[in-house]
Amino acid sequence: MKTFIRVVELWVPDQTRMRLEFGGGLYSEGLCAFRAVSENLRFGYDEGLPGKAWSSGHPVILTKFANSYFKRTDQAIAAGLTCGVAVPVFAGEFLQAVMVLFCGDDEAHVGAIELWHNDPDVSHEMGLVDGYYGAADMFEFNSRHTKFPRGFGLPGRTWKAGAPLIIKDLHDAKSFLRWEDAAKVGINLGVGVPYRTGADHTWVLTFLSAQATPIARRFEIWVPDAARSALVFRAGDCSAQTDLAALYATKSIVRGEGSIGGAWATGMPALNDDLSHDTSIAASEARISGLSRMVALPVIGNAGLEALLAWYL
Repeated sequence: MKTFIRVVELWVPDQTRMRLEFGGGLYSEGLCAFRAVSENLRFGYDEGLPGKAWSSGHPVILTKFANSYFKRTDQAIAAGLTCGVAVPVFAGEFLQAVMVLFCGDDEAHVGAIELWHNDPDVSHEMGLVDGYYGAADMFEFNSRHTKFPRGFGLPGRTWKAGAPLIIKDLHDAKSFLRWEDAAKVGINLGVGVPYRTGADHTWVLTFLSAQATPIARRFEIWVPDAARSALVFRAGDCSAQTDLAALYATKSIVRGEGSIGGAWATGMPALNDDLSHDTSIAASEARISGLSRMVALPVIGNAGLEALLAWYL
């Protein structure tokens, strides 16, 4: 089973904090050459995809590499990569890291990564900035002509919640306003991640996953408990139909424990390509399900961690 996301990279400030250097990556099979190129790169402020996300202060999506500011066009095309999404993680105004996701293309490649935006001075709705849809052409067309008020659809509901959101079984979810289009192409799961900037602008990154080419094999949302002493499970979805809520009902992850607890302790995204050394309950349950690689993305608000989105490849 191929996942929709083929590469996840982490770019972190170097010792001078003026440039970004390679901080690790997860790569699908056959992408060693692309990794080798990436490992030796540096990006300045506003340079390349990581630098652009740093300077803009919000997620950036690039659906065409040719004739753009992208630095690795030839290598990306050779590797069959077609879309890049860069997500900066800030603590206040200071950059912690930039996570970059790459999607690949083949004819059976269905799913979507979208970036939505609301500027309150312009509209009370959220419109599409850009998106990558693989082979889902009609779904793409309709998405580009749809706007969402706060609280409606996956982008609008994520906007209202101010926290990551998972909507399952989209063909039955009337709260997902594009469910008919999604059902036609096999998209069955939606994940929304909110992103606020200081100027009251709201951005929402959405992952729409199909059964044949899932964005990831498992998603989990963990949030601090009332005392902020541990992370507890909020929501999730697993392609193996595992009942995650029952699995984690009495479980928690403390600060610094494994990749998920580590992302909370540091405010840094975490990539783990070998879960066998991760001591958390999430990692041990993932291993039981045959999953070996994890991405942990902290969602940081004004006062600290609001939620943590983990996905497993």
